Amino acid sequence: MSLSWPVDCELGTDCYIQQYVDHDPSQAAHDFTCSSLTYDGHKGTDIALPTLAALNHDVTVLAAADGVVLGIRNNMPDQLFTEDTAATVKGRECGNGIVLEHDDGWVTQYCHMKQGSISAQRGQRIERGEPLGLVGLSGKTQFAHLHLSVRKDGEVVDPFTPNTFGECGVDSKTLWDVSIPYQAGGLIASGFASAIPTLADIRAGQADEAPIPASAPALVFWTYIFGGRTGDVVSLHIQGPAGEFLDTATTLTKTQAQLFRAGGKKRRNETWPAGDYIGTAQLVRNGEILDTQRYEMTLPSE
Repeated sequence: MSLSWPVDCELGTDCYIQQYVDHDPSQAAHDFTCSSLTYDGHKGTDIALPTLAALNHDVTVLAAADGVVLGIRNNMPDQLFTEDTAATVKGRECGNGIVLEHDDGWVTQYCHMKQGSISAQRGQRIERGEPLGLVGLSGKTQFAHLHLSVRKDGEVVDPFTPNTFGECGVDSKTLWDVSIPYQAGGLIASGFASAIPTLADIRAGQADEAPIPASAPALVFWTYIFGGRTGDVVSLHIQGPAGEFLDTATTLTKTQAQLFRAGGKKRRNETWPAGDYIGTAQLVRNGEILDTQRYEMTLPSE
Protein backbone atom coordinates (compact mmCIF):
# COMPACT_ATOMS: atom_id res chain seq x y z
CA MET A 1 0.00 0.00 0.00
CA SER A 2 1.30 3.45 -0.89
CA LEU A 3 -0.38 6.80 -0.38
CA SER A 4 -0.15 10.09 -2.25
CA TRP A 5 -0.53 13.46 -0.52
CA PRO A 6 -4.33 13.91 -0.16
CA VAL A 7 -4.69 17.70 -0.23
CA ASP A 8 -3.93 20.12 -3.07
CA CYS A 9 -1.66 22.29 -0.92
CA GLU A 10 2.04 22.79 -0.29
CA LEU A 11 3.03 21.54 3.13
CA GLY A 12 4.69 24.28 5.15
CA THR A 13 3.37 27.04 2.89
CA ASP A 14 -0.42 26.90 2.72
CA CYS A 15 -1.09 23.88 4.95
CA TYR A 16 0.53 22.03 7.85
CA ILE A 17 0.05 18.86 9.91
CA GLN A 18 -1.64 19.78 13.17
CA GLN A 19 -2.12 16.28 14.64
CA TYR A 20 -0.79 12.76 14.02
CA VAL A 21 -2.06 9.33 15.13
CA ASP A 22 -1.90 8.73 18.89
CA HIS A 23 0.52 5.87 19.68
CA ASP A 24 -0.02 5.84 23.45
CA PRO A 25 -2.53 3.16 24.60
CA SER A 26 -3.04 4.93 27.94
CA GLN A 27 -4.94 8.14 28.61
CA ALA A 28 -1.78 10.06 27.75
CA ALA A 29 -0.86 10.71 24.13
CA HIS A 30 2.17 10.86 21.86
CA ASP A 31 2.75 10.80 18.12
CA PHE A 32 5.11 8.44 16.27
CA THR A 33 8.14 10.47 17.35
CA CYS A 34 7.04 10.43 21.03
CA SER A 35 6.24 14.12 20.67
CA SER A 36 3.01 15.93 21.55
CA LEU A 37 1.40 16.59 18.15
CA THR A 38 -1.64 14.41 18.85
CA TYR A 39 -4.26 13.84 21.52
CA ASP A 40 -5.65 10.82 23.33
CA GLY A 41 -7.31 8.39 20.94
CA HIS A 42 -6.63 10.36 17.74
CA LYS A 43 -6.82 7.92 14.82
CA GLY A 44 -5.67 9.92 11.82
CA THR A 45 -3.54 12.65 10.31
CA ASP A 46 -4.93 16.22 10.39
CA ILE A 47 -3.81 18.35 7.44
CA ALA A 48 -4.83 21.90 8.35
CA LEU A 49 -5.33 25.13 6.46
CA PRO A 50 -3.82 28.24 8.11
CA THR A 51 -7.13 30.03 8.78
CA LEU A 52 -10.86 29.69 8.22
CA ALA A 53 -10.54 32.30 5.48
CA ALA A 54 -8.55 29.74 3.45
CA LEU A 55 -11.81 27.82 2.98
CA ASN A 56 -12.80 30.48 0.46
CA HIS A 57 -10.00 29.23 -1.83
CA ASP A 58 -11.72 25.84 -2.30
CA VAL A 59 -8.77 23.58 -1.43
CA THR A 60 -9.22 20.19 -3.12
CA VAL A 61 -9.11 16.83 -1.34
CA LEU A 62 -7.48 14.12 -3.48
CA ALA A 63 -7.71 10.34 -3.39
CA ALA A 64 -4.56 8.99 -1.74
CA ALA A 65 -4.80 5.69 -3.66
CA ASP A 66 -6.95 3.83 -6.19
CA GLY A 67 -10.13 2.53 -4.61
CA VAL A 68 -13.89 2.07 -4.62
CA VAL A 69 -16.29 4.38 -2.76
CA LEU A 70 -17.79 2.58 0.26
CA GLY A 71 -19.73 5.49 1.74
CA ILE A 72 -20.36 9.23 1.55
CA ARG A 73 -21.82 11.96 3.76
CA ASN A 74 -22.28 15.32 2.08
CA ASN A 75 -25.02 17.33 3.81
CA MET A 76 -23.60 18.62 7.11
CA PRO A 77 -23.05 22.38 7.51
CA ASP A 78 -19.61 23.95 7.73
CA GLN A 79 -19.46 25.46 11.21
CA LEU A 80 -17.29 25.57 14.30
CA PHE A 81 -18.04 22.79 16.77
CA THR A 82 -19.49 24.20 19.99
CA GLU A 83 -21.63 23.01 22.89
CA ASP A 84 -24.65 24.28 20.96
CA THR A 85 -23.89 22.06 17.94
CA ALA A 86 -22.74 18.98 19.88
CA ALA A 87 -26.10 17.22 19.71
CA THR A 88 -26.36 17.55 15.92
CA VAL A 89 -22.80 16.26 15.46
CA LYS A 90 -23.02 13.29 17.85
CA GLY A 91 -22.39 10.07 15.93
CA ARG A 92 -21.31 12.08 12.88
CA GLU A 93 -18.08 13.54 14.23
CA CYS A 94 -16.33 12.97 10.88
CA GLY A 95 -18.67 15.47 9.27
CA ASN A 96 -18.92 15.31 5.51
CA GLY A 97 -16.61 12.67 4.15
CA ILE A 98 -15.89 9.72 1.94
CA VAL A 99 -14.59 6.21 2.60
CA LEU A 100 -12.54 4.37 -0.04
CA GLU A 101 -11.87 0.64 -0.06
CA HIS A 102 -8.55 -0.50 -1.49
CA ASP A 103 -7.00 -3.90 -2.17
CA ASP A 104 -5.97 -6.36 0.56
CA GLY A 105 -8.15 -4.98 3.37
CA TRP A 106 -6.96 -1.36 3.21
CA VAL A 107 -9.42 1.51 3.76
CA THR A 108 -8.94 5.29 3.78
CA GLN A 109 -11.41 7.78 5.24
CA TYR A 110 -11.54 11.53 4.53
CA CYS A 111 -13.33 13.73 7.09
CA HIS A 112 -14.52 17.34 7.72
CA MET A 113 -15.06 18.11 4.03
CA LYS A 114 -17.08 21.05 2.71
CA GLN A 115 -20.84 20.64 2.49
CA GLY A 116 -22.01 19.60 -0.97
CA SER A 117 -18.50 19.35 -2.40
CA ILE A 118 -18.37 15.56 -2.86
CA SER A 119 -19.39 14.49 -6.36
CA ALA A 120 -18.50 10.77 -6.25
CA GLN A 121 -21.12 8.05 -5.86
CA ARG A 122 -21.19 4.90 -3.75
CA GLY A 123 -19.60 2.02 -5.69
CA GLN A 124 -17.69 4.35 -8.01
CA ARG A 125 -14.07 3.45 -8.80
CA ILE A 126 -11.67 6.28 -7.95
CA GLU A 127 -8.11 6.73 -9.19
CA ARG A 128 -5.17 7.98 -7.14
CA GLY A 129 -5.01 11.79 -7.26
CA GLU A 130 -8.63 12.16 -8.40
CA PRO A 131 -10.52 15.05 -6.75
CA LEU A 132 -12.93 13.90 -4.04
CA GLY A 133 -14.23 17.26 -2.82
CA LEU A 134 -13.02 20.23 -0.78
CA VAL A 135 -11.50 20.77 2.65
CA GLY A 136 -14.23 22.02 4.98
CA LEU A 137 -15.32 22.66 8.56
CA SER A 138 -17.99 20.03 9.09
CA GLY A 139 -18.39 17.64 12.01
CA LYS A 140 -16.49 17.88 15.27
CA THR A 141 -13.78 20.41 14.49
CA GLN A 142 -12.74 23.96 15.36
CA PHE A 143 -10.26 24.47 12.53
CA ALA A 144 -10.31 23.93 8.77
CA HIS A 145 -8.64 20.63 7.94
CA LEU A 146 -8.79 17.21 6.36
CA HIS A 147 -8.65 14.28 8.77
CA LEU A 148 -7.25 11.24 6.93
CA SER A 149 -7.66 7.84 8.59
CA VAL A 150 -5.93 4.70 7.29
CA ARG A 151 -7.04 1.20 8.33
CA LYS A 152 -5.90 -2.34 7.50
CA ASP A 153 -8.41 -5.11 8.23
CA GLY A 154 -10.23 -2.69 10.52
CA GLU A 155 -7.17 -1.70 12.55
CA VAL A 156 -5.77 1.85 12.66
CA VAL A 157 -2.49 2.30 10.77
CA ASP A 158 -0.23 5.33 11.07
CA PRO A 159 0.99 6.02 7.50
CA PHE A 160 4.21 7.45 8.93
CA THR A 161 5.07 4.18 10.77
CA PRO A 162 2.86 1.45 9.31
CA ASN A 163 4.80 -1.48 10.76
CA THR A 164 5.00 -0.37 14.38
CA PHE A 165 2.45 1.01 16.80
CA GLY A 166 3.16 2.33 20.27
CA GLU A 167 6.89 2.60 19.69
CA CYS A 168 8.88 5.70 18.78
CA GLY A 169 11.54 6.25 16.17
CA VAL A 170 12.05 2.59 15.26
CA ASP A 171 10.40 2.43 11.84
CA SER A 172 11.66 4.67 9.04
CA LYS A 173 9.42 3.11 6.37
CA THR A 174 6.24 5.01 5.53
CA LEU A 175 3.23 4.51 3.25
CA TRP A 176 3.76 7.89 1.59
CA ASP A 177 5.05 7.94 -1.97
CA VAL A 178 6.80 11.28 -1.32
CA SER A 179 9.00 12.46 1.53
CA ILE A 180 6.95 14.27 4.18
CA PRO A 181 9.19 15.90 6.79
CA TYR A 182 8.06 15.91 10.40
CA GLN A 183 7.66 19.38 11.88
CA ALA A 184 7.38 19.34 15.66
CA GLY A 185 5.78 22.80 15.79
CA GLY A 186 5.84 25.99 13.80
CA LEU A 187 4.38 29.36 12.87
CA ILE A 188 1.10 29.34 10.97
CA ALA A 189 0.71 33.06 10.23
CA SER A 190 1.89 36.49 11.38
CA GLY A 191 0.64 40.03 10.92
CA PHE A 192 0.25 43.59 12.16
CA ALA A 193 -2.72 45.04 14.04
CA SER A 194 -3.79 48.20 15.85
CA ALA A 195 -4.49 46.25 19.07
CA ILE A 196 -3.76 42.78 20.43
CA PRO A 197 -6.08 40.52 18.41
CA THR A 198 -8.20 37.67 19.72
CA LEU A 199 -7.41 34.05 18.94
CA ALA A 200 -10.81 33.81 17.26
CA ASP A 201 -9.94 36.63 14.85
CA ILE A 202 -6.56 35.05 14.10
CA ARG A 203 -8.14 31.65 13.40
CA ALA A 204 -10.72 33.31 11.18
CA GLY A 205 -8.01 35.08 9.17
CA GLN A 206 -9.27 38.51 10.21
CA ALA A 207 -6.46 39.69 12.51
CA ASP A 208 -4.02 41.19 10.01
CA GLU A 209 -4.72 44.93 9.55
CA ALA A 210 -1.60 45.87 7.59
CA PRO A 211 -1.09 48.60 6.79
CA ILE A 212 -2.57 50.01 9.99
CA PRO A 213 -3.70 53.66 10.01
CA ALA A 214 -0.99 56.15 10.97
CA SER A 215 -3.33 57.27 13.77
CA ALA A 216 -3.87 53.76 15.17
CA PRO A 217 -3.78 53.67 19.00
CA ALA A 218 -1.12 50.93 18.97
CA LEU A 219 1.20 49.12 16.62
CA VAL A 220 1.19 45.38 17.32
CA PHE A 221 2.93 42.41 15.69
CA TRP A 222 1.46 38.95 16.32
CA THR A 223 2.26 35.36 15.39
CA TYR A 224 0.06 32.24 15.33
CA ILE A 225 1.71 29.00 16.52
CA PHE A 226 0.98 25.29 16.35
CA GLY A 227 2.56 22.56 18.45
CA GLY A 228 3.91 24.84 21.17
CA ARG A 229 5.61 23.07 24.09
CA THR A 230 6.48 24.07 27.62
CA GLY A 231 9.86 25.81 27.53
CA ASP A 232 9.62 26.98 23.92
CA VAL A 233 10.68 30.59 23.35
CA VAL A 234 8.66 32.85 21.06
CA SER A 235 10.52 35.98 19.96
CA LEU A 236 8.98 39.00 18.24
CA HIS A 237 11.02 41.75 16.61
CA ILE A 238 9.98 44.85 14.70
CA GLN A 239 12.42 46.95 12.73
CA GLY A 240 10.88 50.36 12.06
CA PRO A 241 11.86 53.29 9.86
CA ALA A 242 13.87 54.77 12.75
CA GLY A 243 15.57 51.48 13.75
CA GLU A 244 14.65 48.82 16.27
CA PHE A 245 11.02 49.27 17.33
CA LEU A 246 10.38 46.09 19.35
CA ASP A 247 12.47 43.19 20.61
CA THR A 248 10.77 40.77 23.00
CA ALA A 249 10.77 37.07 23.88
CA THR A 250 8.45 34.94 26.00
CA THR A 251 8.83 31.39 27.29
CA LEU A 252 5.79 29.13 27.00
CA THR A 253 4.60 27.73 30.32
CA LYS A 254 2.40 24.95 28.93
CA THR A 255 2.02 22.72 25.89
CA GLN A 256 -0.73 23.83 23.51
CA ALA A 257 -1.94 22.66 20.11
CA GLN A 258 -2.54 26.25 18.95
CA LEU A 259 -1.73 29.61 20.50
CA PHE A 260 -0.55 33.11 19.64
CA ARG A 261 1.75 35.74 21.01
CA ALA A 262 1.72 39.47 20.32
CA GLY A 263 3.81 42.50 21.18
CA GLY A 264 3.91 46.19 20.33
CA LYS A 265 3.67 49.74 21.58
CA LYS A 266 0.98 52.32 22.23
CA ARG A 267 1.10 55.52 20.19
CA ARG A 268 2.63 58.49 22.03
CA ASN A 269 2.82 61.00 19.17
CA GLU A 270 0.20 62.24 16.75
CA THR A 271 0.88 59.54 14.17
CA TRP A 272 3.15 56.58 13.57
CA PRO A 273 6.22 57.47 11.43
CA ALA A 274 5.84 56.65 7.75
CA GLY A 275 8.06 53.97 6.24
CA ASP A 276 8.74 50.24 6.41
CA TYR A 277 8.02 48.11 9.47
CA ILE A 278 9.50 44.60 9.29
CA GLY A 279 8.15 42.07 11.77
CA THR A 280 10.07 38.85 12.46
CA ALA A 281 8.75 35.99 14.60
CA GLN A 282 10.72 32.93 15.70
CA LEU A 283 9.85 29.74 17.55
CA VAL A 284 12.87 28.30 19.39
CA ARG A 285 13.03 24.92 21.14
CA ASN A 286 16.01 23.77 23.18
CA GLY A 287 18.14 26.49 21.62
CA GLU A 288 17.26 25.51 18.02
CA ILE A 289 15.09 27.60 15.70
CA LEU A 290 12.03 25.58 14.64
CA ASP A 291 10.46 28.22 12.44
CA THR A 292 10.77 31.86 11.38
CA GLN A 293 8.31 34.21 9.69
CA ARG A 294 9.01 37.67 8.31
CA TYR A 295 6.25 40.15 7.45
CA GLU A 296 6.62 43.66 6.10
CA MET A 297 4.23 46.62 6.31
CA THR A 298 4.67 50.05 4.79
CA LEU A 299 2.94 53.10 6.28
CA PRO A 300 2.55 55.83 3.67
CA SER A 301 3.28 59.48 4.28
CA GLU A 302 0.17 61.55 4.94
